[in-house]
Amino acid sequence: MQSPKEISINDYQYDLTDNRIALHPLTNRDESKLLIYKDNTITEDIFKNVSTWLPSDTLLVFNNSKVINARVRFEKSSGSKIEVFFLEPAEINNDYAVIMKKTGSVKWKCFIGGVSKWKEDFLEKKIKINDDEVILRAKIIQPLSEGFVVEISWNPLHYTFAEMIDAAGDIPLPPYIKRLAEKNDQSRYQTIYAKQEGSVAAPTAGLHFSEKILSDLGKKNIVTEYVTLHVGAGTFKPVKSITMKNHEMHAEWIDVDRKTIANIINHNGLIAAVGTTSLRTIETLYWLGVKTIIDPNTEKLFLGQWDIYDHDLIEKKYSAVEALSALIIWLERNGAERVFTKTQLLITPGYKFKIAKALITNFHQPQSTLLLLVAAAIGENWKSCYQYAIENNFRFLSYGDASLLFMAE
Repeated sequence: MQSPKEISINDYQYDLTDNRIALHPLTNRDESKLLIYKDNTITEDIFKNVSTWLPSDTLLVFNNSKVINARVRFEKSSGSKIEVFFLEPAEINNDYAVIMKKTGSVKWKCFIGGVSKWKEDFLEKKIKINDDEVILRAKIIQPLSEGFVVEISWNPLHYTFAEMIDAAGDIPLPPYIKRLAEKNDQSRYQTIYAKQEGSVAAPTAGLHFSEKILSDLGKKNIVTEYVTLHVGAGTFKPVKSITMKNHEMHAEWIDVDRKTIANIINHNGLIAAVGTTSLRTIETLYWLGVKTIIDPNTEKLFLGQWDIYDHDLIEKKYSAVEALSALIIWLERNGAERVFTKTQLLITPGYKFKIAKALITNFHQPQSTLLLLVAAAIGENWKSCYQYAIENNFRFLSYGDASLLFMAE
């Protein structure tokens, strides 16, 4: 197998023209086109029929992270504009929910558009929350290698950060959707089951699911579980290096409770991930479990970009049940109910999936880590699937159409 570090991103190119990128969502979520790949065969349907393509013993894993209004624009008295894009909390211990409930002030890692115009000690903006006028202030605390730490404070102090960002910001559409956010995006760039606030980009495979589809899944006795991965702006980070060894994979926070892990262990049928974020989360759980087998006394769990390709991990063969059971034992030993950590899991062609055997996902950008993941799932057949999608007028990227990919056994 080719070393993941030596994979050339130029081998994962296809011709994506601007007219194939969906700039707006369909009116009805579940009317997107659906490409089905199974046993080297490509079939086409409408997404509302997705339940008919899944066996009744399927466990579907969803990412329930909720997109925050991460894009906050300040206007100076001169008329010049500065945009502060919230990425993730600068200080976090064990819970995004605690950060979202903080009052008065918080510190976040941010990108700043137009930072050269920021000459003042702080920027100020007036917003409305529950008919109250709230004064919002932003101050740069320190520069980072990418972005800045910004302290955001507001008055009256009793409002939470979640309330403040909801009122002050705009939904952060991806950079390839070259338009301003519209009112409709507030609901459409959000899954119907979004719950845990923290993402700055939507887990877009889930955007296709409607209440009707969830009802159809239930009628077919298809089981659903929810994990959380807070999607960062790094999901759009292009691979600029020729080979993957010089590309730094973005790290994202995952949050999965013990009960969900136990339900995955006890499921005997097909496990399918809704979106690459759900897939990376459950595969991360496997490798964290392996780490606890190798070192039961480890105090902190984290999965680095190249960890899974370390010989100490890959040379030891453990089943999904063994690894996840060890992870639960580790949680119990440490008095924890949830896995809350960062993952940099990079899945490349040649990777053998440990838990997921099917993936529901959109069509991704050329030369991206997401396309590498798709190629890992279905091998060289990714080219046939993407060529079919192009020839049959599928819509691409976040607001585009979807695919259901069954991995080879």
